[in-house]
Amino acid sequence: MIYPSDFESKIGFDYLRACVSENCLSSMGKAEVAKMTFSSDFSFIKTELGCVEEMMRIISANQPLPLDNIHDIVPYLVEIRADGSYMVSDRLYRLMRMLRMMSDLSVFFKSSIDSESGVTPYPCLVNAFADIALFPLIVSEIERCVNKFGEVKDSASPALSEIRSQIRSASGSMQRAMRRVIDRAVANGIVEKDASPSIRDGRMVIPVTAANKRGIQGIIHDESATGKTVFIEPAEVVEAGNRLRELEMEERREIIAILRGIADFVRPHVDDIIEACRSIGRLDFIRAKAIFAIDLDAQLPHIEDKHEIEWYHAVHPGLVMALRPQSRAVVPLNLNLTEDRRILIISGPNAGGKSVCLKTTAVVQYMMQCGLMPTVYNNSHMGIFKNIFIDIGDEQSFENDLSTYSSHLKNMKYFINHTDERSLILADEMGSGTEPQIGGALAQAILQKLGKSGCMGIVTTHYQNLKTFADSESGFVNGAMLYDRQHLQPTFELSVGNPGSSFALDIATKIGLPRDVIEEAKEIVGSDYVNLDKYLSEIARDRRYWANKRQNIREKESKLDSLLSNYEETAGDLRAQRKAIINDARKEAREILEGVNAKIERTILEIRKAEAEKEKTKALRRELDELKKNVIEDADSSVVDKLPKALAPLRHKSRRVNENARIAGNDTIKGKTAVKDLQPGDYVKMIDGSMTGKVLSVNGKKAEVAFGSLRTIVDTVKLRLTSKPKESALSSSMTISSATSEESRKRQLNFKNEIDVRGMRADEALQAVTYFIDDAIQFSAAKVRILHGTGHGILKTLIREQLRANGAVRHFEDEDVRFGGAGITVVDLE
Repeated sequence: MIYPSDFESKIGFDYLRACVSENCLSSMGKAEVAKMTFSSDFSFIKTELGCVEEMMRIISANQPLPLDNIHDIVPYLVEIRADGSYMVSDRLYRLMRMLRMMSDLSVFFKSSIDSESGVTPYPCLVNAFADIALFPLIVSEIERCVNKFGEVKDSASPALSEIRSQIRSASGSMQRAMRRVIDRAVANGIVEKDASPSIRDGRMVIPVTAANKRGIQGIIHDESATGKTVFIEPAEVVEAGNRLRELEMEERREIIAILRGIADFVRPHVDDIIEACRSIGRLDFIRAKAIFAIDLDAQLPHIEDKHEIEWYHAVHPGLVMALRPQSRAVVPLNLNLTEDRRILIISGPNAGGKSVCLKTTAVVQYMMQCGLMPTVYNNSHMGIFKNIFIDIGDEQSFENDLSTYSSHLKNMKYFINHTDERSLILADEMGSGTEPQIGGALAQAILQKLGKSGCMGIVTTHYQNLKTFADSESGFVNGAMLYDRQHLQPTFELSVGNPGSSFALDIATKIGLPRDVIEEAKEIVGSDYVNLDKYLSEIARDRRYWANKRQNIREKESKLDSLLSNYEETAGDLRAQRKAIINDARKEAREILEGVNAKIERTILEIRKAEAEKEKTKALRRELDELKKNVIEDADSSVVDKLPKALAPLRHKSRRVNENARIAGNDTIKGKTAVKDLQPGDYVKMIDGSMTGKVLSVNGKKAEVAFGSLRTIVDTVKLRLTSKPKESALSSSMTISSATSEESRKRQLNFKNEIDVRGMRADEALQAVTYFIDDAIQFSAAKVRILHGTGHGILKTLIREQLRANGAVRHFEDEDVRFGGAGITVVDLE
């Protein structure tokens, strides 16, 4: 139930209804807008809002909803209910387009249903429109008889085809005859050379001057307004014209017979088609509501079948549209009424937004219960009220002899008699219009009575006793429209929990009343009232200050939470990347070390074949193993980012090992008899070596021997006993170092910044490039060239992959085309 009868105009809903109507594509949709009314049926409201929300998603996604051929054909269908009646061809064409659109709509909604799960993103619309009635036979029949211009086709019937053929023949004959008459009249000077026939009363005539009208035999059908020209149908074409008239009448009779046949075919389905058209009109109405909601940024809240108000960012849509051309924003309303705080009593300054708050509450709730999307945020909770009663504005009436106060009391009487727990009451300036003391007392008594009914509501007032009453009475709560005392202007923000001041003295000061008048008013009202108003102002100011503080803290906490979340996510990613890098580095280190070991094994094999001394080689190999262990430990210690550069000394070390092995191989040694029984502490030499080692332990045919700082496991058959060495391990090491340094100096003198690996196998070329890059780094070369040729590009690819993995390589690219192009890689080193 809605009260009073002019409820919609008071809250501004009639303007919203007109806006929705403008969005409709058809008169059927506009009729649905006109029928839109308040409902307390939870199921109906839920379905209506669900349809609007789904249509909003369809429109926002730019999906091709086939609603472009809407025609209001219901009046045409009503006209053919009687037997013998028919629908003209252009109306039949509109009917066909409408029926075809119904089929397209059904396909659109059915295609949105998932074939496997049977789920659709538009359940409300699918339930309402997917199974709309279809009439394919009627569409086919109309398409057979009517063309796209709304005209009956020649092929609609054999008789019509024959008649139109004869009409074309007769018309051609008549035009030829008319041409002969005109040519003869021109030759005789009766008519002008540019004369042409025209049509009068459906007959073909020649315009002739009145003076020459006797020059052409025929029938005069008309004359000009001045009487100087007459229009004559020549006697030669009269018979042809008569025949053409007869054929045209036959054509008209045949067309009517065809149209009657189609009407007879359509007539049994008229009621079903009308019902389907009403469904299309309702869909047009839903579309119009969706466009309106998108324009206002209205959102679907949580709807409950109970009396509930928990609104966030509620705005009056009419006010939004009124302020939009001025680029001004509406201050939103946040409202929360609960069982403990059912009736809100709002106080505050005049023109501070109290009445707007009431109207916003009324229109938003009314919109929702009419099936319009309410202008709130989607985290809002809205309930269903059976009654909405308002007392807004001046209801004084000369006809009914009602004053302003009398009209307010009349409304209050209606509230008291009809309010229950499912009612929402909204009263502006309750108790005003009479002597303040008795008006305030009556208002308090009325509120106490309404509070016992269990209703929800909002009341605005300036009365101090109502503010006190709200603080002490259960179910009531004070609210205030905030006022900026610094700038002496309202903020239009609602604050719930404390009463507000009217700021009467501040507003009087702003308007410019004389100072002595304001001071006299303060004396009259007394210091207690002035101080109370002052305290209320200070409370409002403090609440605003702390509200801003809380908002700033919430924003900072939200920012901190966001930053913490980002940091945790980034840290997780970094840990995963670190682990991956470590694994890659370990793999790279192992691959490099395995390549170095393989090279050393080949070197040892070559030395053995040459019967050279092996002990130096074994000692250096043990040293290499120790270095390998250190590299792996460095990788485990997360020094992965330095690993490519850390491998460069390893490559230098492997090169030094091989060089020393080569030097050692040049020293021929004399073989001695191997021993079979060894004891820990014995000093031995390799059969084909000269370096002395100490046996640490013996296990069967294997012995652990320490050659200086290097330990290795050796077959006992490869060892021979010797005396305790006189030279220290340091001497041997210095000998090797000395030889290596001398060799290194020679290599530096002979070093060139270019290497040619063409013709080598892939593994040989890669090893050669490795040594070459190591030497270049050792000798501080900034740029080198690698000649690998073009070929199939395999060798080039392998070499560049190796260069990419080397941390000492800063950049590489193809040589200039003038100096070799893609067959040469130029490498820039760190």
